[in-house]
Amino acid sequence: MKKTPLHQNHLNHKAKMVEFAGWEMPIQYVGLKEEHLNVRNHVGLFDVSHMGEIRVQGPSALKTLQWLTTNNVEILENGQAQYSLLPNAEGGLVDDIIVYCLEKNQDYLVCVNASNEEKDWQHFQKNNQGAWLTNESAHWGQIAVQGPQAFELIQRVTGIEASQMKPFQTKSITWLGAQMIFASTGYTGEKGGEFFIEAASTGKLWEALIEKGQNLNVMPIGLGARDTLRTEMKYSLYGHEINETSNPYEAGLGWVIKPQAKDFIGKTPIVARKDAGLTRSLIGFKTIERGIPRQDYTLHDLEGRQIGYVTSGTHSPSLDAAIGIGYVESRFSNLGTEIAVDIRGKKIKSVVCKTPFLNQK
Repeated sequence: MKKTPLHQNHLNHKAKMVEFAGWEMPIQYVGLKEEHLNVRNHVGLFDVSHMGEIRVQGPSALKTLQWLTTNNVEILENGQAQYSLLPNAEGGLVDDIIVYCLEKNQDYLVCVNASNEEKDWQHFQKNNQGAWLTNESAHWGQIAVQGPQAFELIQRVTGIEASQMKPFQTKSITWLGAQMIFASTGYTGEKGGEFFIEAASTGKLWEALIEKGQNLNVMPIGLGARDTLRTEMKYSLYGHEINETSNPYEAGLGWVIKPQAKDFIGKTPIVARKDAGLTRSLIGFKTIERGIPRQDYTLHDLEGRQIGYVTSGTHSPSLDAAIGIGYVESRFSNLGTEIAVDIRGKKIKSVVCKTPFLNQK
């Protein structure tokens, strides 16, 4: 298994390690519930160094990204970022990504999912429109700082006034001699941001954040809580809510599709599906009866007919309730609709609810 630059730091903090996308990663340190609630109430650190980074540069950088992605990269100014999708020719999704504009028209950093790094790299090379491409995944470590106290901690350690930055902005600095890009992005719904830092200095940054965050109740957070936190926000995870056959409109990601602004890979089949009328929708639901939904469990109407399936499910530590995300036939997607999830042969009553789930306290 591959190891991130923080591998030894995780062992020092007594992390329970597991295999994830070919990497040895921390699933938890002191416990999923405690870590989850610490992010919601205080501040947590996440090792996301397993994510991939592809650099797109040169006079054809913008042209290449416009063709590769669904969102309109042209609107990005220096220091801005955007969430986007990499479509395939059939209208499905190769990955979901974030594009960071370091120098307009000339220099962009694209963050891709760890499980898709090699596939995405090949996809970029195959569909390149003349840009200079570099797979910089081994160059960067990445740390996410998330929670109500995140801004305070970020400023203490790096001097960056993250509280003054709008979402999806970046700031490039040198920190203790290391190149660093800070982005006001995250995967928890909380305040905070993510650091890209030279791999060799990642451990130094991690320990500085731990040390200077003691009186802020800082805590390292594993993959387990990362998943429950993003599920409470109904954030898509590749391999769950989206994959090679997903239509982005059905996944509720129409806001990052810009067919009026430009042409891109898979545009015709993506838009054609929408124009024909979407037959399924991605919903959030809570169980009314006891039982926790899990990925691939089937969803049914109250007569027992299958109407869809679960993409993600968990017990929400914030709500102390069982929640799920899944695809259903569109006519069952209205808020308040009662459905059932099959949990080991038993139909558990559930209700379609507003998302993000967190606002439903």
